[in-house]
Amino acid sequence: MKMLSFMVFKGRNIYSHKKCIRLNLDLEGYSEIPSKEIYNFNDKLVCMLPELNKHRCAIDEDRGFIKRLTEGTYLAHITEHIILALHNMIGLDVSYGKAREISGDNYYVIYQYEYKNTGIEAANIAVDFVNSLINNEVFDLGVRLNRLKEILMGEQLGISTSCICTEAKKRGIPILKIGEESMFQLGYGKYSKIIQATMGSDTSVIAVNIAQDKLLTKQVLSMNCLPVPYGMKVVNMMQTISCANEIGYPVVLKPQFGNQGKGVISNIKNEKQLVESYELLAKKYVDIIIEKYINGRDYRVCCVYGDIVAVSERIPPYIIGDGINAIDSLIENINKDLRRGEGHEKELTKIKIDEGLIEYLKQKGYTLNSVLPEKEKLYLKDNANLSTGGFAIDCTDLISDENIEICKRVASAIGLDICGIDVRCEDIGKSLNEGGVIIEINAAPGIRMHHNPYFGKSRNVAGHIIDKLFKDIPRKIPLISVTGTNGKTTTTRLISHILSNAGYTVGMTTTSGIYIDGKCIRKGDTTGPKSALTVLMNKNIDAAVLETARGGMIREGLAYDLADVAVITNITEDHLGLYEVETIEDLAKVKALVGEAVKKDGYVVINGDDKMSISILPRFKSNLIIFSNNKDNKIMRTNIKNGGYGIYVDEGYLIIQNSTNYEKLIDIESIGITFKGILKYNIQNAMAACAAAVGIGIGYDIIKQGLKTFYCNFDQNPGRFNMYLIDNVKVILDYGHNIDGYKCVLDGLKNIRHNKLIGIIGVPGDRSDSHIMDVGRCAGENFDYIFVKEDEDRRGRDKGKVADLLEKGVLKSNFNIINIKKVLDEKEAFKTALGIASPGDIVIIFFDKYEPIIEIIKSEIYKKECQTNRLLEK
Repeated sequence: MKMLSFMVFKGRNIYSHKKCIRLNLDLEGYSEIPSKEIYNFNDKLVCMLPELNKHRCAIDEDRGFIKRLTEGTYLAHITEHIILALHNMIGLDVSYGKAREISGDNYYVIYQYEYKNTGIEAANIAVDFVNSLINNEVFDLGVRLNRLKEILMGEQLGISTSCICTEAKKRGIPILKIGEESMFQLGYGKYSKIIQATMGSDTSVIAVNIAQDKLLTKQVLSMNCLPVPYGMKVVNMMQTISCANEIGYPVVLKPQFGNQGKGVISNIKNEKQLVESYELLAKKYVDIIIEKYINGRDYRVCCVYGDIVAVSERIPPYIIGDGINAIDSLIENINKDLRRGEGHEKELTKIKIDEGLIEYLKQKGYTLNSVLPEKEKLYLKDNANLSTGGFAIDCTDLISDENIEICKRVASAIGLDICGIDVRCEDIGKSLNEGGVIIEINAAPGIRMHHNPYFGKSRNVAGHIIDKLFKDIPRKIPLISVTGTNGKTTTTRLISHILSNAGYTVGMTTTSGIYIDGKCIRKGDTTGPKSALTVLMNKNIDAAVLETARGGMIREGLAYDLADVAVITNITEDHLGLYEVETIEDLAKVKALVGEAVKKDGYVVINGDDKMSISILPRFKSNLIIFSNNKDNKIMRTNIKNGGYGIYVDEGYLIIQNSTNYEKLIDIESIGITFKGILKYNIQNAMAACAAAVGIGIGYDIIKQGLKTFYCNFDQNPGRFNMYLIDNVKVILDYGHNIDGYKCVLDGLKNIRHNKLIGIIGVPGDRSDSHIMDVGRCAGENFDYIFVKEDEDRRGRDKGKVADLLEKGVLKSNFNIINIKKVLDEKEAFKTALGIASPGDIVIIFFDKYEPIIEIIKSEIYKKECQTNRLLEK
């Protein structure tokens, strides 16, 4: 079995609404051979991977997968289950997967993942494991599993970040990952916030710098009359000894700049210990502080935007002797606690045996080989940081009111929105002014001790952080996603125009570029997920309208989580035969993803006159708005009866109806993009845009004004039935690129007075031969003269192949061969067509590249104006 490629989906996709990976496999001759027919395969598989006994499989019964193995199942299916089992064995809760045949030995496996690199490595292990079973080779699963754990540790989110993201999701706030580290954007657009661990958009850089400097922190707090231990900076051994004598033993040595308790040596009781500790510390740190050691307990007070939301007592890690085992063995036994993990992955951290620990034991008169007497308790650290193996007890209900006020003053003095205040005192219930001190301030405090205390009540610090981050600002912005075969771009632009009129700063993606508040920041086809992210991460927008194309959905899924409104304009035959989309039904399932990814209280806008759009209605769980040219459309009428919206045309007016509420919005001829009602297809686009605006609650007067003031011109809807006049020749530019697009445009041309109708035709090369020929036949049935050109990107076709097929289709309509000419270069074809046009004719080009054609039109208009001026001068 051979691995061919991966596709990683970071969000909702055509396979699942979960994050998943598609693994493409070549079974190399094993597509028809079940594993039960491979010698010893099933027995070794289950023996080496007993986790598979827990898999219920699709039959949904205990040991369901084992039953499938016994009956006979195939390698792709087995690979799927191995991948999921490997995830589960390292503590990741993933369960979704499926395997499907592409053709012959080519299969794909879809499986859920939590972390990308871990998910990919799990697939590598699974494929290697299966191959070892096929070839009856030795496979060290333990070594590979340890490597998988290492990869997970490298990309796993810390508990603080994970908790904050979870609380955001609970509140319906979307989450975007920024980069490869633990930085996230919460929400979209101008109201979004960025967090990294417990630092956020409101965190002051200066305050963080103060908190990182323990000496400066001490000075700032002291100036604010807050209790801190007496101390100072030392630069050599002699000064350290002198300062210790001044302060009085016991003392503490610690780095001026440090975190997580690293380098802190506490309770130094005499000069000998001081010298040893300083020498040890000076090897790693240049800037060292000495301060008075204060007897008492260690507390962490968590302050969020001025509120004290959690308090924990932190206890250093310790062991209790049994009179038999050495210290290193006792530490090993503690580390076996399932609640302990590496770094911040679990509630507690494993105790590391390092130079600092060895030195600490030496000060206590022990080595790692020492055997403690039975029941003797030995602390392994002076500090109680969770990162060094300590644990926490919740004391939130015990802190005194006076200490709450002191801690609020501490956070205010440093200027931190979120901080952890380390306090040392005998009792947090008694005033810190009675012998307690502030030890230091943490700018990015870990909150796992509060969420998962060793003893006591869990405190939802992450929830407090989210609620404060989004206090008094919206947690979401309107997001509208538009898909379909034809009309997407016009509908997207019209919706954006309406929202702009309503006062929104709109971010928009289209086939022509990305627009922020009406300004293009990037040209080109920007209908994929990367372009959508550009809009959603922009700090100026407060509404997003995203044209969402089929290709991006198939390759990468959706960039956003859930939309407020989804619009599906229509679904017709286009792009078939690409990316395993062979039929229009396949295409409909792809387009349906946009309608499935809508909030429960949101709306899906559907074309009630389009058969395939209607066929996917059962897939949607949100409210519906149906639009139709027929006021008696049954699907629409049923939706209205059930309390939904219907948008339709009646006696020349666009009507909005919800239950018994009836609004005669605007007469069709007043809608700008309809050319006084001539362009029937733009009536549908106007209804779709109107429906989207209704779905997000835009007022009817604003919608009406928006429909009136949006036109098919260069400024508002470039490339969509744009009309120019050159010496009394009407020139029309349109992006029609499939048979339905051609038919719609040509239907509109019938209602515009003209002499000859001259067409410059072409279609993308990734259409089927029959589709290309159908476009040619349609052109032959409508035009008087035809120029056949080709797109610059032929999409895999040989030069001239598309033109030959178009010509063949044209001639099938009994078109006069004298009136057809192939001019493959688009610009030359357009110039040639203009050259034969006479006043009263219409020249229409179904363009590939918009800007070059516009330049030719401007040049021709300028040329004609110059000629006119010269004649007038004479």
